[in-house]
Amino acid sequence: MQVDALAVALRPRPMAEAADLGVALVRRHAGSIWRTFLPMYVVVIALLLCTIEFAYWLPGLLIFCLKPWFDRSLLFILSRAVFGQSTRWKDLWEQRAQVWGGQLLRTLLWRRLSPWRSYTQAIDQLEGQRGSARRKRREQLLRGRRGAGTGMQLIFSNVEIALEFALLSILFWFAPEGSLPDLWRWLIASESTMQSLSLAVVYAFAVGVVEPFFVAAGFAMYLNRRVELEAWDIEQDFRRAFTPAPAKANA
Repeated sequence: MQVDALAVALRPRPMAEAADLGVALVRRHAGSIWRTFLPMYVVVIALLLCTIEFAYWLPGLLIFCLKPWFDRSLLFILSRAVFGQSTRWKDLWEQRAQVWGGQLLRTLLWRRLSPWRSYTQAIDQLEGQRGSARRKRREQLLRGRRGAGTGMQLIFSNVEIALEFALLSILFWFAPEGSLPDLWRWLIASESTMQSLSLAVVYAFAVGVVEPFFVAAGFAMYLNRRVELEAWDIEQDFRRAFTPAPAKANA
Protein backbone atom coordinates (compact mmCIF):
# COMPACT_ATOMS: atom_id res chain seq x y z
CA MET A 1 0.00 0.00 0.00
CA GLN A 2 1.32 3.47 -0.91
CA VAL A 3 1.10 4.96 2.56
CA ASP A 4 2.27 8.41 1.50
CA ALA A 5 -0.63 8.64 -0.97
CA LEU A 6 -3.32 8.22 1.69
CA ALA A 7 -5.65 11.21 1.94
CA VAL A 8 -6.49 10.62 5.61
CA ALA A 9 -4.31 11.64 8.55
CA LEU A 10 -2.88 8.52 10.15
CA ARG A 11 -2.01 8.39 13.82
CA PRO A 12 -2.72 5.93 16.63
CA ARG A 13 -6.25 6.53 17.90
CA PRO A 14 -8.62 4.83 20.33
CA MET A 15 -10.72 2.35 18.38
CA ALA A 16 -13.90 4.34 19.04
CA GLU A 17 -12.27 7.42 17.53
CA ALA A 18 -11.15 5.36 14.55
CA ALA A 19 -14.75 4.26 14.00
CA ASP A 20 -15.78 7.92 14.06
CA LEU A 21 -13.16 8.57 11.38
CA GLY A 22 -14.87 5.96 9.22
CA VAL A 23 -18.23 7.66 9.69
CA ALA A 24 -16.66 10.98 8.70
CA LEU A 25 -15.19 9.30 5.61
CA VAL A 26 -18.69 8.30 4.50
CA ARG A 27 -19.97 11.84 5.00
CA ARG A 28 -17.09 13.30 3.03
CA HIS A 29 -17.46 10.89 0.11
CA ALA A 30 -21.22 10.43 0.28
CA GLY A 31 -21.72 11.38 -3.37
CA SER A 32 -19.23 8.81 -4.61
CA ILE A 33 -20.61 6.09 -2.32
CA TRP A 34 -24.28 6.52 -3.13
CA ARG A 35 -23.68 7.17 -6.84
CA THR A 36 -21.84 3.87 -7.15
CA PHE A 37 -23.48 1.64 -4.54
CA LEU A 38 -27.13 2.63 -4.86
CA PRO A 39 -27.82 1.43 -8.44
CA MET A 40 -26.44 -2.03 -7.71
CA TYR A 41 -28.19 -2.22 -4.35
CA VAL A 42 -31.60 -1.19 -5.67
CA VAL A 43 -31.49 -3.69 -8.55
CA VAL A 44 -30.45 -6.59 -6.31
CA ILE A 45 -33.04 -5.70 -3.65
CA ALA A 46 -35.77 -5.56 -6.31
CA LEU A 47 -34.81 -9.05 -7.44
CA LEU A 48 -34.76 -10.34 -3.87
CA LEU A 49 -38.21 -8.91 -3.19
CA CYS A 50 -39.55 -10.96 -6.10
CA THR A 51 -38.73 -14.13 -4.16
CA ILE A 52 -41.72 -13.42 -1.94
CA GLU A 53 -43.67 -15.50 -4.45
CA PHE A 54 -41.85 -18.58 -3.11
CA ALA A 55 -42.06 -17.83 0.63
CA TYR A 56 -43.13 -14.78 2.62
CA TRP A 57 -39.97 -14.90 4.77
CA LEU A 58 -37.48 -15.40 1.92
CA PRO A 59 -36.70 -11.77 0.90
CA GLY A 60 -35.71 -10.74 4.41
CA LEU A 61 -33.56 -13.83 4.88
CA LEU A 62 -31.75 -13.28 1.58
CA ILE A 63 -31.07 -9.63 2.39
CA PHE A 64 -29.65 -10.69 5.75
CA CYS A 65 -27.42 -13.34 4.16
CA LEU A 66 -26.18 -11.06 1.37
CA LYS A 67 -25.07 -8.19 3.59
CA PRO A 68 -21.38 -9.24 3.45
CA TRP A 69 -21.65 -9.35 -0.35
CA PHE A 70 -23.01 -5.80 -0.40
CA ASP A 71 -20.15 -4.83 1.91
CA ARG A 72 -17.59 -5.84 -0.72
CA SER A 73 -18.77 -3.08 -3.05
CA LEU A 74 -18.71 -0.57 -0.21
CA LEU A 75 -15.18 -1.52 0.83
CA PHE A 76 -14.02 -1.17 -2.78
CA ILE A 77 -15.38 2.40 -2.85
CA LEU A 78 -13.97 3.25 0.57
CA SER A 79 -10.54 1.82 -0.25
CA ARG A 80 -10.35 4.34 -3.09
CA ALA A 81 -11.79 7.14 -0.97
CA VAL A 82 -8.92 6.97 1.54
CA PHE A 83 -6.63 7.87 -1.36
CA GLY A 84 -8.90 10.77 -2.29
CA GLN A 85 -10.20 8.97 -5.38
CA SER A 86 -13.79 9.32 -6.50
CA THR A 87 -15.56 6.16 -7.67
CA ARG A 88 -18.13 5.83 -10.42
CA TRP A 89 -20.40 2.96 -11.34
CA LYS A 90 -18.10 2.26 -14.30
CA ASP A 91 -15.16 1.65 -11.93
CA LEU A 92 -17.13 -0.87 -9.89
CA TRP A 93 -18.39 -2.63 -12.99
CA GLU A 94 -14.89 -2.98 -14.42
CA GLN A 95 -13.74 -4.66 -11.19
CA ARG A 96 -16.92 -6.70 -10.69
CA ALA A 97 -15.23 -10.09 -10.94
CA GLN A 98 -12.81 -9.29 -8.14
CA VAL A 99 -15.23 -7.29 -5.98
CA TRP A 100 -18.34 -9.45 -6.28
CA GLY A 101 -16.81 -12.88 -6.84
CA GLY A 102 -13.85 -13.06 -4.49
CA GLN A 103 -14.22 -15.82 -1.84
CA LEU A 104 -17.97 -15.79 -2.38
CA LEU A 105 -18.85 -18.97 -0.47
CA ARG A 106 -16.76 -18.06 2.57
CA THR A 107 -18.23 -14.55 2.52
CA LEU A 108 -21.81 -15.81 2.52
CA LEU A 109 -21.40 -18.74 4.91
CA TRP A 110 -19.30 -18.85 8.07
CA ARG A 111 -17.83 -15.34 7.79
CA ARG A 112 -21.38 -13.97 7.65
CA LEU A 113 -21.75 -14.55 11.39
CA SER A 114 -18.35 -13.18 12.40
CA PRO A 115 -18.73 -10.70 15.30
CA TRP A 116 -16.02 -8.48 13.77
CA ARG A 117 -16.88 -8.87 10.10
CA SER A 118 -16.22 -5.34 8.83
CA TYR A 119 -13.04 -5.02 10.92
CA THR A 120 -11.35 -8.03 9.30
CA GLN A 121 -12.93 -7.75 5.85
CA ALA A 122 -9.93 -5.98 4.35
CA ILE A 123 -7.68 -8.98 5.09
CA ASP A 124 -9.56 -11.02 2.49
CA GLN A 125 -10.58 -8.38 -0.02
CA LEU A 126 -7.69 -5.91 -0.02
CA GLU A 127 -4.72 -7.88 1.27
CA GLY A 128 -5.75 -11.07 -0.51
CA GLN A 129 -4.54 -13.27 2.34
CA ARG A 130 -5.32 -16.99 2.17
CA GLY A 131 -4.94 -20.06 4.37
CA SER A 132 -2.51 -19.91 7.26
CA ALA A 133 -1.28 -16.45 6.26
CA ARG A 134 -4.83 -15.14 6.62
CA ARG A 135 -5.29 -16.81 10.00
CA LYS A 136 -2.04 -15.33 11.32
CA ARG A 137 -2.91 -11.89 9.97
CA ARG A 138 -6.40 -12.07 11.44
CA GLU A 139 -5.07 -13.10 14.85
CA GLN A 140 -2.55 -10.27 14.74
CA LEU A 141 -5.22 -7.66 14.02
CA LEU A 142 -7.68 -9.07 16.55
CA ARG A 143 -5.22 -9.46 19.42
CA GLY A 144 -6.53 -7.19 22.14
CA ARG A 145 -9.13 -5.71 19.79
CA ARG A 146 -11.87 -8.36 19.71
CA GLY A 147 -14.00 -6.43 22.17
CA ALA A 148 -13.76 -3.24 20.12
CA GLY A 149 -14.69 -5.04 16.90
CA THR A 150 -17.61 -6.84 18.50
CA GLY A 151 -18.82 -3.71 20.25
CA MET A 152 -18.76 -1.67 17.06
CA GLN A 153 -20.76 -4.32 15.20
CA LEU A 154 -23.27 -4.53 18.06
CA ILE A 155 -23.75 -0.75 18.04
CA PHE A 156 -24.49 -0.63 14.33
CA SER A 157 -26.83 -3.60 14.62
CA ASN A 158 -28.82 -1.68 17.22
CA VAL A 159 -28.81 1.45 15.04
CA GLU A 160 -30.22 -0.63 12.19
CA ILE A 161 -32.96 -2.07 14.42
CA ALA A 162 -33.80 1.39 15.77
CA LEU A 163 -34.14 2.73 12.24
CA GLU A 164 -36.46 -0.13 11.32
CA PHE A 165 -38.72 0.60 14.30
CA ALA A 166 -38.67 4.30 13.45
CA LEU A 167 -39.81 3.56 9.90
CA LEU A 168 -42.53 1.19 11.08
CA SER A 169 -43.76 3.77 13.57
CA ILE A 170 -44.82 5.93 10.62
CA LEU A 171 -47.65 3.47 10.06
CA PHE A 172 -49.02 4.20 13.52
CA TRP A 173 -48.64 7.95 13.17
CA PHE A 174 -50.85 8.02 10.08
CA ALA A 175 -53.24 5.23 11.06
CA PRO A 176 -56.91 6.25 11.34
CA GLU A 177 -58.23 6.66 14.85
CA GLY A 178 -59.38 3.38 16.36
CA SER A 179 -57.47 1.19 13.91
CA LEU A 180 -54.38 0.58 16.05
CA PRO A 181 -55.44 -2.89 17.35
CA ASP A 182 -56.07 -4.09 13.78
CA LEU A 183 -52.78 -2.57 12.64
CA TRP A 184 -50.89 -4.38 15.41
CA ARG A 185 -52.49 -7.69 14.44
CA TRP A 186 -51.67 -7.12 10.78
CA LEU A 187 -48.08 -6.24 11.56
CA ILE A 188 -47.35 -9.04 14.05
CA ALA A 189 -49.64 -11.95 13.35
CA SER A 190 -50.46 -11.63 9.67
CA GLU A 191 -48.58 -13.61 7.03
CA SER A 192 -50.01 -11.75 4.06
CA THR A 193 -47.92 -10.84 1.05
CA MET A 194 -48.32 -7.10 1.67
CA GLN A 195 -47.23 -7.37 5.30
CA SER A 196 -44.16 -9.46 4.44
CA LEU A 197 -43.26 -7.19 1.53
CA SER A 198 -43.58 -4.08 3.71
CA LEU A 199 -41.30 -5.53 6.38
CA ALA A 200 -38.75 -6.59 3.76
CA VAL A 201 -38.72 -3.11 2.20
CA VAL A 202 -38.23 -1.47 5.60
CA TYR A 203 -35.39 -3.88 6.39
CA ALA A 204 -33.75 -3.26 3.00
CA PHE A 205 -33.97 0.50 3.50
CA ALA A 206 -32.39 0.30 6.96
CA VAL A 207 -29.59 -1.93 5.69
CA GLY A 208 -28.91 0.40 2.76
CA VAL A 209 -28.63 3.42 5.06
CA VAL A 210 -26.58 1.88 7.88
CA GLU A 211 -24.29 -0.51 6.03
CA PRO A 212 -21.97 2.12 4.45
CA PHE A 213 -21.24 3.56 7.90
CA PHE A 214 -20.76 0.09 9.38
CA VAL A 215 -18.26 -0.93 6.71
CA ALA A 216 -16.43 2.39 6.92
CA ALA A 217 -16.13 2.17 10.70
CA GLY A 218 -14.65 -1.32 10.48
CA PHE A 219 -12.28 -0.28 7.69
CA ALA A 220 -11.07 2.74 9.67
CA MET A 221 -10.48 0.51 12.69
CA TYR A 222 -8.48 -1.83 10.44
CA LEU A 223 -6.34 1.08 9.21
CA ASN A 224 -5.87 2.27 12.78
CA ARG A 225 -4.68 -1.17 13.86
CA ARG A 226 -2.14 -1.21 11.05
CA VAL A 227 -0.94 2.19 12.19
CA GLU A 228 -0.37 0.69 15.64
CA LEU A 229 1.43 -2.33 14.25
CA GLU A 230 3.44 -0.75 11.44
CA ALA A 231 3.86 2.93 12.44
CA TRP A 232 2.31 4.25 9.23
CA ASP A 233 1.93 7.71 10.81
CA ILE A 234 5.70 7.99 11.18
CA GLU A 235 6.24 6.76 7.64
CA GLN A 236 3.83 9.37 6.35
CA ASP A 237 5.65 12.15 8.20
CA PHE A 238 9.07 11.02 6.97
CA ARG A 239 7.98 10.74 3.35
CA ARG A 240 6.38 14.16 3.41
CA ALA A 241 9.39 15.70 5.16
CA PHE A 242 11.87 14.37 2.60
CA THR A 243 9.74 14.94 -0.49
CA PRO A 244 11.09 18.02 -2.30
CA ALA A 245 8.61 20.83 -2.79
CA PRO A 246 7.50 21.36 -6.38
CA ALA A 247 9.43 24.03 -8.22
CA LYS A 248 7.66 27.30 -8.69
CA ALA A 249 7.01 28.41 -12.23
CA ASN A 250 8.89 31.50 -13.38
CA ALA A 251 6.76 34.59 -13.78
